[in-house]
Amino acid sequence: MAVDQQERDSYTGYLTTGHEWNGIKELNTPVPRAVYFFLALSVLFSVVYWILMPAWPLGVTYTKGLLGVDQRTTVAAALNEATIDRSVWTKRVETESFAAIQADPKLMENVRNAGRTLFGDNCAACHGHDAKGGPAYPNLTTSSWLWGGKHEDIFNTIRVGINSAHKDARVSQMPAFGRDQMLPRADGMKVASFVYSLSHPDAKATIDPKTIEAGKEIFAANCVSCHGDDAKGNPELGAPDLTDKSWIYGGDLEAIDTSIWGGRQGQMPSWEGRLSDLDRKILTLYLLDKRTVTP
Repeated sequence: MAVDQQERDSYTGYLTTGHEWNGIKELNTPVPRAVYFFLALSVLFSVVYWILMPAWPLGVTYTKGLLGVDQRTTVAAALNEATIDRSVWTKRVETESFAAIQADPKLMENVRNAGRTLFGDNCAACHGHDAKGGPAYPNLTTSSWLWGGKHEDIFNTIRVGINSAHKDARVSQMPAFGRDQMLPRADGMKVASFVYSLSHPDAKATIDPKTIEAGKEIFAANCVSCHGDDAKGNPELGAPDLTDKSWIYGGDLEAIDTSIWGGRQGQMPSWEGRLSDLDRKILTLYLLDKRTVTP
């Protein structure tokens, strides 16, 4: 339609396109100037960016840009800086004593962060992310440690493992007194009752005191060589303290009876060769810290 033949809308003053739908005529409205402005600005920005920054692929390489910005270099520099920062505090962990490290709050903050990652990657599958253990795995946040809770004890246990293939592994096993017919079934139940009473002072309210006393005599004849006369265990043998409430396999009467009947043999892998001395020291400090902050 020729311009002179186009109809002009009397209300807006714009020409129509000649298209009409149900009495509604389409106006030939011009594009807003703001659209042209931002379009031009976008084009200008793109051209400037292409010139200054890496942008266009060129086979096996790319345009480098006048500013020479390279994300690979930036990331590599950040990693190198992080490595330098880490080496500062890890060097101290390697050379300083456990006590000196624990006395430095800032250094211990680094240890906690690194230890949390190490524990999550290597130990949480068995002991849980909160280190409170689970069925057949000890709670590491208590003060009851089978092989001793001192720095060197924990570090060495992590190194050699328990009943592992390491030549210096911690070795322990509780005999199956019932299954192997070392004790009659009735005697096993009496011992279980006595052991249960050690960590449950109110046991005599539900268990015949005579049964508990008889179990004490059987315990003295069969168990004190490992657990001690006071039943508080022996870290050198990996024999647990039976007087507290930290039970690896459960501390109810049925669980204790099951342990006496079928025996127990825990196992922990050796982390020597899997973790460096530094990582094992960090992990030891982390576990000690978890034990300290737990009520």
